[in-house]
Amino acid sequence: MLKSPATHDSAEPTAVPFTPPGLNPQGWDRAAGRLLAKMLGEFAYEEIIEPVPGAGDHYTLALDDACSLSFRARRGAYGSWRVDPHSIEHQGRRFTDPLAFLARARRLLALDGATLGHLLRELSTTLASDTRLDHTALTSAELADLGYAELEGHQTGHPWLVLNKGRIGFSATDTALWSPEARRPARLPWIAVSSNLAAYRGVPGLGAPEDLYVRELDPPVRESFTATLRARGLDPDMYLFLPVHPWQWDEVLLPLFAPAIARGEIVPLPTDGDLRLPQQSIRTFANLDRADRHTVKLPLSILNTLVWRGLPTERTLAAPAVTSWVHGLRDADRFLRDECGVILLGEVASVTVEHPLYDHLAEVPYQYKELLGAIWREPLQPRLAPGERARTLASLLHTDPQGRAFTAELVGRSGLDPTVWLQRLFSALLPPLLHFLYRYGTVFSPHGENAIVVYDSQDVPVRLAIKDFVDDVNVSARPLPEHDSMPDDVREILLTEDPSFLTQFIHSGLFVGVFRFLAPLCEEQLGVPEEEFFALVRAEILRHQARFPGLKDRYEMFDLLTPRIERLCLNRNRLHLDGYRDRPDRPHAAVHGTVPNPLGLSR
Repeated sequence: MLKSPATHDSAEPTAVPFTPPGLNPQGWDRAAGRLLAKMLGEFAYEEIIEPVPGAGDHYTLALDDACSLSFRARRGAYGSWRVDPHSIEHQGRRFTDPLAFLARARRLLALDGATLGHLLRELSTTLASDTRLDHTALTSAELADLGYAELEGHQTGHPWLVLNKGRIGFSATDTALWSPEARRPARLPWIAVSSNLAAYRGVPGLGAPEDLYVRELDPPVRESFTATLRARGLDPDMYLFLPVHPWQWDEVLLPLFAPAIARGEIVPLPTDGDLRLPQQSIRTFANLDRADRHTVKLPLSILNTLVWRGLPTERTLAAPAVTSWVHGLRDADRFLRDECGVILLGEVASVTVEHPLYDHLAEVPYQYKELLGAIWREPLQPRLAPGERARTLASLLHTDPQGRAFTAELVGRSGLDPTVWLQRLFSALLPPLLHFLYRYGTVFSPHGENAIVVYDSQDVPVRLAIKDFVDDVNVSARPLPEHDSMPDDVREILLTEDPSFLTQFIHSGLFVGVFRFLAPLCEEQLGVPEEEFFALVRAEILRHQARFPGLKDRYEMFDLLTPRIERLCLNRNRLHLDGYRDRPDRPHAAVHGTVPNPLGLSR
C-alpha cells in the first residue's frame, strides 16, 4: 500500500497529539515579530499600505480603529522598505502579532471576509513552519559545510511573498513529513499507468521509456514492477512507470482516479528503494542514494505562494522538447558553452497522465488539470568539476540566529575583498542570462530557487546553473532569426512576451526578487554601500554589452537600464486580484505603477 492509516484497538487516543517542535511562546513571538516586519515592508513596497513618514526613519500607519502602528524603516533600491522588527509599537507598546495586524487593518487592506479568513490560516501555518526552522537553525558556518540538497532544508522561503509556507491542503502532520524544513528523506512509491492514459517523452538518448528506466531503476526493481502487473494479468509493455507523492496518492489520486484504479489502468507498485529529499519547491525530490540519478518533480495539489503546485499536462509533455532546444542553443554557442560554462539542468524525460474528464473541460479550475505525472531533471552533482560546490542563490539571503549572513560567511572563507567577491558573483550570474536574452530573445526566471551559484573550492562564485525550464522559460513575441530553429512543439508551449516586458523576468526574478534583499545585507555586514552594489551590477551589464557590440539593437530592444520599471506585485495578487478563488488558468503577478531602477541612474 502507498499509505496506511494508523489503526487502534479502541476509540480512545493512544498517543499525545502531535505538536511541531519549537512551538512555544518565545519561538512564536520571535518568528511573528520578524514576519510582521516583513509584511509591513512588502505591503508598503507594493503600495498596499502607505506609511506616513515622521522624524528621521520613523513611520506611522493608521489602523481601522484609529490607533496607529509606529516603526522604524530604511528605504532602499526599487522603493523597498526594510522594517526594524524590534521597533514596531502599538499604542506605545511593542507589537509583534501579524495575525492581529491583519484583523485590525482589514479595511485598510481592503480585504473581503473570505480572503481574510484564508489569509489568517496561511499566515498561521507559515509562522508555525518558521518556528520549526528557528528551533533547528544552524550557524552560517555550519550551513556552509552542507551539501546542495541538505542546505535546501534550512532555507526560510520566498523573501518577497509574505505567506510563503501556507501549503493549503497539508495538515500539521503532512508538513512534518513532507516539507523541506522537516529534512526527512523518504522512499517514494511508484505506480504503473496504462498507455491509454499516460504518455512518455524524452530527449535524444532517453527517447524510449526503457532508456530512462534502465538508468533510474535497478534490475530487481524493474522485475518486481513487471511481476506485479503480470500477477494481475496485465501486460507490462502496455504500462508506463512513474514515482508518485504519497500525499498526492492518498488525498487526490485515489478519489479522482478511482475508476481508472478500479479498472487496473493505474496500479500501485512498491518503492524503488532510493532515499529522496524534498527540496525548496516541495514537489521536487533529490536522490540522496544515487547522485547520478535524476531529480524528480511530482505534482502536489496544495496551494502554496501563488499557485496550486501541480504539473500542467501540456507543459509537462513538452518539457523534454524545450530542454533539447535550450541545450542546443547553449551547445552551439561558444560563449555560453566554453566561457560561461553555464549548467542547464534539463527536464529530460516526462510522463503525463490524462484525466479522462478534467483534461477535456476547459472551464474547470486549473488545479484539476495538473493532477498526475512526473518530470525527471538532470542531477546537479555530476555536472560539477572537482572541487566545485553549488548552492541556490536564495541561500545568500539567509541570516543565522546569531545574525550572521550566510553571504558574509562565504565572503570570509574566500579571503577576497567583499567588493571583489561581489564582482565575481555578478560575473558568474549575469553574462549567461544576458546572452540568452540579447542573442536569443529568451529568458529564464532566475529567482533565488531556480538560479544556482557554483563556487570553487575557496567559495568564490565561478559560474551559474539554471533549472525549471518548461515553467519559467519565456521568449520574445517579436520574431527573431534565432527562433527559426525552434521546433513547432516548443513554439506552441513556450510563453511569449513583448520585448519591453521580457526584461521583467530578470528585473523581478533576480534584481528585485533577490538583489533588493541582498544589497542591504551586504551594506550591513560587508560594508558595501547599496549604491555601490548596484553600480557593480550595472557595470557587469555594460561590460557584457561592450563585449558584443554587434547586438546593439538588442540592447535597445531589451533595455534593462531604463530609468523606471513596472512594479510587479506578488502579495497584491493574493490580497486583491485572485485571492483564493478557483480559476481555469494559472494567475500571473499583478502590475501596480512603477519604481525607480537603480541600474538606470547612469548610462
